[in-house]
Amino acid sequence: MQKRVTFRNLWLPYLLLAPQVIVTLIFFIWPASQALFQSLLVEDPFGLRSEFVWFQNFEELFADPLYLDSLLITTVFSISTTFLALTSGLLLAVMADRVVKGAAAYKGALLWPYAVAPAVAGVLWLFLFSPANGIIALTLKTMGYDWNHVLNGGEAMLLVVLAAAWKQIAYNFLFFLAGLQMIPKSLLEAAAIDGAGPGKRFWTIIFPLLSPTTFFLLVVNVVYAFFDTFGIIHAVTSGGPAGATNILVYKVYADGFIGLDLGGSAAQSVVLMAIVITLTVVQFRYLERRVQY
Repeated sequence: MQKRVTFRNLWLPYLLLAPQVIVTLIFFIWPASQALFQSLLVEDPFGLRSEFVWFQNFEELFADPLYLDSLLITTVFSISTTFLALTSGLLLAVMADRVVKGAAAYKGALLWPYAVAPAVAGVLWLFLFSPANGIIALTLKTMGYDWNHVLNGGEAMLLVVLAAAWKQIAYNFLFFLAGLQMIPKSLLEAAAIDGAGPGKRFWTIIFPLLSPTTFFLLVVNVVYAFFDTFGIIHAVTSGGPAGATNILVYKVYADGFIGLDLGGSAAQSVVLMAIVITLTVVQFRYLERRVQY
């Protein structure tokens, strides 16, 4: 028999839901609808005059080779950042789960990067790889490699991927560690008694039982790579050199606030939102089937 929650006061459920509904309407539905409407307009830089042009902004957008390049750059950046952040977070969680002495200090230190703002995280890595006086850049120079992300697009991409992944590792580590601690130790002990080594125990027992956590973090990390890395890109490379790190979310800002192409920028934001929603739906539709709850 299934129990259902009942409220004596008819308006209480609506009052409990009201704060979340209001926040969603103000900070998501209203801006999204404004962007969708603005993407159908051509406006002057000051927003004083506008002309309804239907889908002209979208046609020009997909005919622009710079936008298609930005789409490819975003794909490489998001896949690299998500993979590096997830694998690093899982590795650190497995190591932390085995620590006995000083476990609290070790786990606390690994959580600190999550408290750092994205722009600050970008600046920290910028200092480390500064061609003039960065510790890592100078070390590479002594080894015969002249690091200069200001001129080399590949090095700039590597730098922002490292900074973005480092910022997200702590978040992944926290959830992976919680998932590891929920796995019954008796299962691992029984597998060890049966002769399964550490690697086999991880791939046949631990990792499948972590699939719900991994799936959740995969969705979160993809959204993070598409949206929340703006501060890192802006602080480290500003989309350069020569657009090598000009991901979609930064191109929206550059074209809208710097280039003052309000309609084109709104069209880009609509496409970006559609891409992220599509990716999330695909993940829930196909990848969730492999999740073992």
